[in-house]
Amino acid sequence: MVDERSDAGPQAGLNGRDLIGLGGLLAGSVVLGTVLGLLVDHAAGSAPVGVLVGIALGMVAGAVGFVVKVRAALQG
Repeated sequence: MVDERSDAGPQAGLNGRDLIGLGGLLAGSVVLGTVLGLLVDHAAGSAPVGVLVGIALGMVAGAVGFVVKVRAALQG
């Protein structure tokens, strides 16, 4: 059998730099959500609510970004 991928050039997939970028995306989105939550708490005086909502939204945004980037890397 002939492996068709060997003639197609670089293989689609994730290399080390892509994995570091995915980790940065996840960490950055949670940190950004936390900071935004802190700012909301400070402005509104709603002490842990903003931070908790910010962390949750950061986790969701990170997960969505993670899925989008992994699908794009594996398809093309």
